[in-house]
Amino acid sequence: MLKAFKMKLYPGKAQEYKRRHDRLWPEMLEMIHAHGGRNYSIFLDESSLTLFAVIEIENEELWAQGTDTAINRKWWDYMADIMETNPDNSPVSTDLPMLFHLD
Repeated sequence: MLKAFKMKLYPGKAQEYKRRHDRLWPEMLEMIHAHGGRNYSIFLDESSLTLFAVIEIENEELWAQGTDTAINRKWWDYMADIMETNPDNSPVSTDLPMLFHLD
């Protein structure tokens, strides 16, 4: 199942966002896989600083359980200075409904 969502960077933080993801912690990668996530891509609309993410997940329930892991919360804290976040440092994220898919 594909899941898509959007998030937003602060101005001037695109290169830092990329740098941090290029050095994704092994524990974070393990958590993503353990919670059914594969084939994860994040794209940037430079004009609006909007990030568009697409990930293949096994199911919503398993994926959602990853948010409560210690490593995920640590990652949110690490990223909070460069992107819009909620009070708990989770990214402000909006799910995007799929309107079309072609294999």
